[in-house]
Amino acid sequence: MRKLTRQYLIISVSFLFIISSCSTLNVVKGYNPVAIETTEFEVPYFSNPEMDYVYKANITVYGNELSGIFIAKKINDTTHRVVFTTEFGNKLLDFEISETEFKINSIVDELDKKILINTLKTDFRLLLRSNYVVKKQYDNKENKVFLTENGKINNYLFISKSDNTLSKIVYTTKRKEKINLFITPENNIFANKIIIQHHNIKLRIELNYLQTQIN
Repeated sequence: MRKLTRQYLIISVSFLFIISSCSTLNVVKGYNPVAIETTEFEVPYFSNPEMDYVYKANITVYGNELSGIFIAKKINDTTHRVVFTTEFGNKLLDFEISETEFKINSIVDELDKKILINTLKTDFRLLLRSNYVVKKQYDNKENKVFLTENGKINNYLFISKSDNTLSKIVYTTKRKEKINLFITPENNIFANKIIIQHHNIKLRIELNYLQTQIN
């Protein structure tokens, strides 16, 4: 356990070294603007309140790697509870998150860093958000892209035309890509694999489905 704790300390401290991205935003290159077909888009993943969504989590940050277990559960219409544990079941982080609220139930001292908590808050709000208001739409032969706006942040939702599944979300400011979230759907209501890749810090989170539990 001491070795695992040291790993998490190294990784949490690594979040302090943030790199600025200078790339030009060009998310929908090759897509054509079209009239929007809907004003709202509902994301089905993580939406069943009777299910515990359990994933093996692999995290790489600034060359450091660790693995553990990620568990998410929808506890009411707006809020999910998220728990991170080690592979041996030791709880590292337990929080409740919605679009407007964030409550930490417990956290180990090594992870109790403001920049780490804010980063995870952004990542998992993006992952667990269930509803988007569509402002613009872009199409190509394979996909349609819904653009949503939230203050200074834009989200681009890539949806397959063949089966209407959400496969990618790009989180941007007005000028820069910040986060890519890649989804490998098992079907149109369940995500089998998820990758969260940051552009401005060397952080990658990979989630692979383990099991579900019906309460």
